[in-house]
Amino acid sequence: MPRLSFALDSATRRRLGYELIDIIDAYFASLPTRPVQLPLEQRSFEPLHDALPETGALDSAANPDELAQFLRETASQLIDQGFHVPAANYFGLMNPTPTYAGVLAETLVATVNPQLATMARAQLASKIEAETLRWIGERFAWQQPFDGTFTSGGNEANFSGLALALTHHFPSIIEDGVASIGAQPVLYASAEAHHSLDKSAGLLGLGRKALRRIPVTDRIQLDLNALQHAIRHDRKEGRMPFCVVATAGTTNSGAIDDLPAIAEICRRENLWLHLDGAYGAAAVFSDTHRPLMRGVELCDSVTMDPHKWLAVPFACGVILTRHPQTLHDAFGVATPYMPKTAPGLPLDNFKVGAQWTRRMNSFKLWLTLKLHGRLAYERHIDRQMQLAASLAGWTQSSEHFELATPMFVPILNSRLKTTTDPDDLARRHLALVNTVTRDGTRWISETRVAGRSVLRVMVVSYLTGESQLAGLRNALTDAAEEISRK
Repeated sequence: MPRLSFALDSATRRRLGYELIDIIDAYFASLPTRPVQLPLEQRSFEPLHDALPETGALDSAANPDELAQFLRETASQLIDQGFHVPAANYFGLMNPTPTYAGVLAETLVATVNPQLATMARAQLASKIEAETLRWIGERFAWQQPFDGTFTSGGNEANFSGLALALTHHFPSIIEDGVASIGAQPVLYASAEAHHSLDKSAGLLGLGRKALRRIPVTDRIQLDLNALQHAIRHDRKEGRMPFCVVATAGTTNSGAIDDLPAIAEICRRENLWLHLDGAYGAAAVFSDTHRPLMRGVELCDSVTMDPHKWLAVPFACGVILTRHPQTLHDAFGVATPYMPKTAPGLPLDNFKVGAQWTRRMNSFKLWLTLKLHGRLAYERHIDRQMQLAASLAGWTQSSEHFELATPMFVPILNSRLKTTTDPDDLARRHLALVNTVTRDGTRWISETRVAGRSVLRVMVVSYLTGESQLAGLRNALTDAAEEISRK
């Protein structure tokens, strides 16, 4: 007989909950040595073909222990056949091992399920979010007033930043659209800036061609002379520059643009400066490495993803701006059915961001900070920088490898010394990556920086230490020697 309700009794809830806690604890304990993925010959990308279940395990289980067994088997499948970005041997993209405090926070948020669209329906949850945003803004050395909101990630945050820039320069677009501007608005970012900017330019109605990709220097930073030339050229052609997007921590190489110099160009040219600091902006949480972010205090808006360097679970992005009125102008809307906020209270979240019904993405960062404190993040950032620097030193003295780009953050670009032919080098890099990752133990990648093939290694997990780096160095050396023999 199918159950008539989703409600479970206390004994069943507790049995399943304790089972899940044991599963999570065992998983965290495995991460220092857990392979990132299955060996190549065991990987499968075939779709699942189960039919939609008409009844579930609850309908057939005789007792809570049978349900716990079902949960355990399901979790085992997800883990055993999974790709484990939290593993200490994952040297890939900006996907961290989540803090356990963040995992606890996610569980509590899913349980309480606060609706953050309005202050009236999520008083404490909204206040926690505002407090967390204030902490971040203060680390930017911003003075009040500033405001922002949590987002689903850097893509939404960058979209919001460009919407703010557009609204600031062309207020009529909110009611009358881009056509009311009367000329083509254009914006600028380096050739290495994130692809979310292309998406955003298209979705905002500007067209992706409105994004001017500026060449980078040998240090993989936005070329300031090329930027100024592009701005002058666009003005001469009748186009309307409105924004420059600087990057702090490019995905490919971790490069950080010269923020003070770009800010001066934006001041002189009357352009909005948005910083895509999805990864690198978190350096402000380390007093030692905060100088990497010199100039962040001059930016008009900033994207930061705590689900990157601050190691909270997905999804957790932030958009902050020193122009809170522009935030309201861009996203504010009135509806008769939403609860009214009393005068003097902060703006409701549905008036300062693209989302409506929205999860409490702030709590995992807030709880991690409350449990561990900022200094824990300082130690985390400092340690990862030291580990990456040691790997860079090994690379410089290696028989097989050399550094391809400067190191700004714990991302290393290297290349094989065996050939100078670009196509041959790319083939060898791909072969090396396949060799290193074939058995599933660890994960690295090949990418392109300034059009050239490089090997990309990132220290991303707080569990990664000297033993994992030693294993990686051995794997890289063995793979390079194997390729050289072919």
